[in-house]
Amino acid sequence: MAESRRETLSAGVFLIIIVVAIILYTAQIITDWLLIFPVILVLSGCWTLVLASMRVGNTQKYERSAFSTIGLGLILIAAGGAWYFFAFEPLYSLALILLVFGALAIAAALKRK
Repeated sequence: MAESRRETLSAGVFLIIIVVAIILYTAQIITDWLLIFPVILVLSGCWTLVLASMRVGNTQKYERSAFSTIGLGLILIAAGGAWYFFAFEPLYSLALILLVFGALAIAAALKRK
C-alpha cells in the first residue's frame, strides 16, 4: 500500500519536474530547448535522493536499499549534469562523471555491513 502511494507521488513529482523545466526554458534560463532533457534528469535525480531518504528507516525484504537508491540518484544527476555541461565544455562533463563515480566507489568501500 505504501509503495503504491510512493509511485503515485513520484508520477506527480515527475510531471512537476517537466513543468519546471518548461518554465525554465520559457524564462530563457535554459537557452536551448535540447537542454530541457538534462535538466529533467538532474531534477529526477534529486527526487530519487529524496526517495532514498524516505526509505532509510523502513526497507522491506527484497527491496532496493537506500544506499542503492542514493547511487542511482547520483548517477542520474551526473548524467544530466554532464549532458548539460557538454553543451558548453566537454571536459567539464568528463570531470563531473569521474567525480561522481569516484565518490560512489569511496562510499561503497567505506560502507559497513
